Amino acid sequence: MTRVGAVDCGTNSIRLLIADLDGAGGLTEVTRTMQIVRLGEGIDATGRISDGAMMRTLAAAEGYAALCRDAGCESVRFVATSASRDAANADDFVAGVREAFGELDVAPEVVSGAEEAELSFVGATGSLRAAGAPGPYLVVDIGGGSTEFVRGTEHVQAARSVDIGCVRMTERHLHDDPPTEDQVWAALADIVRAVEAAAQEVDLTGIGTLVGLAGSVTTVTAHALDLPTYDSTRIHGAELPVEAVIDACTDLLLSPRSRRRELPFMHEGRVDVIGAGALIWRTVVQRVAHDSGLATVRASETDILDGIALSQHP
Repeated sequence: MTRVGAVDCGTNSIRLLIADLDGAGGLTEVTRTMQIVRLGEGIDATGRISDGAMMRTLAAAEGYAALCRDAGCESVRFVATSASRDAANADDFVAGVREAFGELDVAPEVVSGAEEAELSFVGATGSLRAAGAPGPYLVVDIGGGSTEFVRGTEHVQAARSVDIGCVRMTERHLHDDPPTEDQVWAALADIVRAVEAAAQEVDLTGIGTLVGLAGSVTTVTAHALDLPTYDSTRIHGAELPVEAVIDACTDLLLSPRSRRRELPFMHEGRVDVIGAGALIWRTVVQRVAHDSGLATVRASETDILDGIALSQHP
């Protein structure tokens, strides 16, 4: 067994997986945790990582570094959103992460779109294949700033990333609480254009299984299941009727934040952005269900984080 750490630092959240890798390509989870840090807060408008976002994210990185040391990780891989490369003050972020991890010699790594797609696909589809879910698979990863569409069976066949995400769409369009009809239509127009752009490169027809990743999808799934608390064992692999997913998305989109906050499975850091995430997922589900004739969709708790861990096999 080789113990490794995997960090996925996105626009909205930073997540850590500590896992033991066996010699056969398998993974046993030791620790999995997440914090909402909003690294990409305001970056769409300013081109800089804000002071607050920098402090929150580096504080989380210090905590994750301590967990990795205490667990005896032999290696750690830290994959970060493009904000960590493209922001005007990106060098400060890189230096802060290096300092946090110290002797573990870790720096934020912005992977190519192709590698990000492969990592997400491998992480998300392993359990689906084991459960006999039919391919081809379409993996849709809804982040804070972008959404990835990845199609494949054993390996990635096509992939496309588009600039729609729960934070980006909230900051750009959904300003009121709850959002106005005009705001929803404006956000929807952006989302539909982005899905159409993805469909030009990733065939959305003939899909055997549509699986959604990340917090927007898992929160919608928890809502559709009416869970009394966030339960990853109930959410992971859940197969739900298309209509139930669409209804849950619509309800979250149109609910005021005060009602969202009262939902027992809702993470506080998702209260203000889940409406946009739900709108993105609803649009994707409707399009793929129509194009591929699907009656159900799935959610996965395993994703790029698991792929980052598995990529460290010796």
